Amino acid sequence: MIDPSEVTGVILAGGRGSRMGGVDKGLQNFNGMPLALATLMRLQPQVGQVLINANRNLSAYESFGVPVWPDVIPDFAGPLAGFLTALERCESSWLVTVPCDTPLFPLDLVERLSAAASAQDADIAMAAAREEDGQLRTQPVFSLLRVGLLESLVVFMNEGGRKIDAWTARHKTVVVPFDRPADPPRAFFNANTLAELHQLEKP
Repeated sequence: MIDPSEVTGVILAGGRGSRMGGVDKGLQNFNGMPLALATLMRLQPQVGQVLINANRNLSAYESFGVPVWPDVIPDFAGPLAGFLTALERCESSWLVTVPCDTPLFPLDLVERLSAAASAQDADIAMAAAREEDGQLRTQPVFSLLRVGLLESLVVFMNEGGRKIDAWTARHKTVVVPFDRPADPPRAFFNANTLAELHQLEKP
């Protein structure tokens, strides 16, 4: 098994928030606190350390008490830019990625991704969840990565690659279903609008 102390978590909060009217999504209110802070509190017990990837309002994110790093690639290059930034800063053997807009993600996310990666000797473990249509779909922004993949990701992004799935397909990846009967159905629901965020606040 991979020890939690060997995993660094990154909260991806570097997007434009386009579908939320251009606001900084991670700083929107969720149950009385900034969304990214709620995400941090859920992730912190699962890993050795946490950092935040953000491109705006850095001092606000720094007030959460963990390191904050903007994208190493300019112009809001998407989630993979956050992956790359975190892999460059990561001091542990593994990195787990979590977006700031999915605040109900599983409390055993890292444990189950780690178990699958260890059992399969995989380079990447990626979560999958059932969506409203009943289909099991991968959730590529919830991935556990070997830190040694940094060089591969640099090459991929230098080639103009931006899609997570296209990059992970180059490596041994295990998909981890989060569809047990006890798994909360809304664990991977993400908030793209303020209305969807308020909906997630409801029990």
